[in-house]
Amino acid sequence: MTAFVCCHPTGSLDRGNGLSTQRTAAPRIWPLAWPIILSNITVPLLGLVDTAVVGHLPDSRYLAAVTLGAALFSFLYWGFGFLRMGTTGMTSQAVGREDDTEVRTLLGQSLVMAAVIGAGLILFSTPLIKLGLMLLDGSDEATALAHEYAGIRILSAPAVLANYAILGWFLGQQNSRVTLILMVLTNSVNIALDLWFVVGLGMTSDGVAWATVIADYTALSAGLWLVRSQLGVLGGQLDRARLIALNAYQALFAVNAQLFLRTLGLLFATAFFTAQGASQGDTVLAANAVLLQFIMLTSYGLDGFAHAAEALTGRAVGRARWDEFAAAVRSAGRFSLAIAAAAMLAFALGGEALIALLTDLPEVRATAAVYLPWMVLMPLLAVWSYLLDGVFIGATATREMRNSIFVGLAAYLPLWWLTQPMGNHGLWLAFSAFMLVRSATLGAYYLHYRRHVWIAGGDHGR
Repeated sequence: MTAFVCCHPTGSLDRGNGLSTQRTAAPRIWPLAWPIILSNITVPLLGLVDTAVVGHLPDSRYLAAVTLGAALFSFLYWGFGFLRMGTTGMTSQAVGREDDTEVRTLLGQSLVMAAVIGAGLILFSTPLIKLGLMLLDGSDEATALAHEYAGIRILSAPAVLANYAILGWFLGQQNSRVTLILMVLTNSVNIALDLWFVVGLGMTSDGVAWATVIADYTALSAGLWLVRSQLGVLGGQLDRARLIALNAYQALFAVNAQLFLRTLGLLFATAFFTAQGASQGDTVLAANAVLLQFIMLTSYGLDGFAHAAEALTGRAVGRARWDEFAAAVRSAGRFSLAIAAAAMLAFALGGEALIALLTDLPEVRATAAVYLPWMVLMPLLAVWSYLLDGVFIGATATREMRNSIFVGLAAYLPLWWLTQPMGNHGLWLAFSAFMLVRSATLGAYYLHYRRHVWIAGGDHGR
């Protein structure tokens, strides 16, 4: 489904207050972006505390177990990130149409989907955990403890997925501060319980798992309280019939199915990169892992502006205001390019110092420094995929997002095969090509719709 064509407002167009869209778009980007950027920064803090708490236990197998279990759930829950993205795009369009009943109903449908998927993950947790840990291939002792850890953490699946839906719903209404509130709350509770359970009560990896579960449900409780407050502000009525009629989920299924396939493609690309690095030895694997943290650091800023673009472009699509749409893209693009340029400069001037902060191992430092130039180039390649992902989520053009991933993979895999004699440089070249081709594909779609759909879509196309 391509919402660029089908999603037009059902009500009258709001022509604004007479101010130029171009003049007002930039100030609206920053208030949406900064809470997301700050909330992203809290994520590594939690990982640091988890590692520090378990890392001081007398046996290293507990740290290995938490590392394996955390990796498993990062991949598992990331696969269902469509509950956040799809909800944002469709909600922002409903907001643009001033359809409060649809805004309410979309939240209800997304929460129903989260509950059903979460219950399914718990129901099939035994084979899922067994398969996931087998693929991660840890030691027997660490894997046994990781099974215990995962068996506890899976209990939070409904809460995690419901939180995705709630965050997407608020972001679709241009309220990103809820993201910051819930992330700070979740991580604060998690850190406090980590310390209490492990240091205070003498628990091990199971204490870390229970801390995460309790924190996730605490965040859900707070999120539902915030939802209740927001529903008191909204007009419209909840269409209860659409919560139980399967065919009423068709649009949501269509958007989310494409996002799910896109995410699977991204997971494959990342896993393939990791596996091919591992095949070149532990030192190369560790160096690549360090360098991937550079991409993670860049994403903290780029995500904020991409998410802001989701909310603003989705609202513009709902209003059929293509001038607002273009202004939001330009504004988010300027901020994103500034972040990318700053990252490139920082990596070029201080990349080796950053590597030294991330690892004390001399051989890993030296190896990572050899491949550092790829990290200097990466922000320029990655910025377009982050920005255009946000634009296309707002427009719910998820088929195009899916296509961009698989076109990118069609370049990535053959190029890796051809450049194997280059070793890890060939792997980084292939991965960079994946990012570049994916961005170029999204850019081609963007230019096509801008020329053939938006300008032809009405009086506000310029």
